[in-house]
Amino acid sequence: MALINDDYLKLKAGYLFPEIARRVNTFCDENPNAAVIKLGIGDVTEPLPAAIREAMHAAIDEMGDRGSFRGYGPEQGYAFLREAIARNDYQSRGVEISADEIFVSDGSKCDTGNILDIFGAENKVAVTDPVYPVYVDTNVMTGRTGAADESGRYAGLTYLPVTAENDFVPSLPDSPVDLIYLCYPNNPTGTVATKETLKQWVDYAKAHGSIILFDAAYEGFITDPDIPHSIYEIEGAKEVAIEFRSFSKNAGFTGTRCAFTVVPQQLMGKTASGETAAIHPLWNRRHCTKFNGVSYIIQKGAEAAYSEQGQQQIQALIAFYLENARLLREGLESVGISVYGGVNAPYVWLKTPGESSSWEFFDELLQKAHLVGTPGSGFGASGEGYFRLSAFNSRDNINEAVTRFQKVVS
Repeated sequence: MALINDDYLKLKAGYLFPEIARRVNTFCDENPNAAVIKLGIGDVTEPLPAAIREAMHAAIDEMGDRGSFRGYGPEQGYAFLREAIARNDYQSRGVEISADEIFVSDGSKCDTGNILDIFGAENKVAVTDPVYPVYVDTNVMTGRTGAADESGRYAGLTYLPVTAENDFVPSLPDSPVDLIYLCYPNNPTGTVATKETLKQWVDYAKAHGSIILFDAAYEGFITDPDIPHSIYEIEGAKEVAIEFRSFSKNAGFTGTRCAFTVVPQQLMGKTASGETAAIHPLWNRRHCTKFNGVSYIIQKGAEAAYSEQGQQQIQALIAFYLENARLLREGLESVGISVYGGVNAPYVWLKTPGESSSWEFFDELLQKAHLVGTPGSGFGASGEGYFRLSAFNSRDNINEAVTRFQKVVS
């Protein structure tokens, strides 16, 4: 009989978001007339910008002509998109990232999990707590952890708590670690990292030979000019960091799938025998072996995101969601809820009222107000007593959600 990967059996219950969906579906089946408003999963709601749609339509027409039809494209991404990314997202900010250091993919979620393929199982891994569950679960799946304790923390991982008590700034690990997951603007807390904070992490990584896995999927929502959009804005970061970015949340690509990962040429690791090895060719080999590339049509749409019209339309989208976040934040604060995030990020992170646990508050909101959010404990032990709301929704739904929320907690 075929053997399974026993590491999957270590995973706690279901993945967070399917568990939310299960509870919501059960409620909706039992209450078919309930007008449920979902502010849980961070899925965008507004249409793709016109400039992107037009570029995709043109690309579809190209695919209908033998002379311009395209089959397999380069696994790393078409040059036109990689060059646009390098020029607009990095070089325009004074960061020298070249097109050949960019790998286009179908999602940052995929890349943050797949990146583990090129790193040894013996690496010590650090994650903030609470944390985007994919970082933890993919390490469990690949055998880098032991079993989970009662709080849900896995043996073998180094957890770095981020709560209101430390202003959501994780402390540097007490002992050396090899791989460090950082996400800014942060999911789930909606907080950001200053240049000073990121410099501490870069300095730590350089001192200990660590590699930072930096998830910048929400950088488009940064409005504070003093907050870095990329870890590569920190001197020396190209020697110690891999950066993940996405078109999902800023340009509305959750349903069309396009993202990219930056692996600098100078980033190095070590072999089991202690020799130095470049990370870039390893990721390139993995990418070419296990991925066939993002479709031409989607990449042409992503390229249009950098056009003048595309940028204007995307900025309008971002402003729309940030206004939703402001309405949520201020609406909750008005009834005495402690609220964090929601300024440079599309997520609002709040303390659950009274003594309610995260899942108790989830059930209360669903039953009494027909609202769906995300329990903080689903992001880690330090998320207990917190709750996440997403600003991705229509304005009418956001206003209605605030009214319902205020009735429940006031």
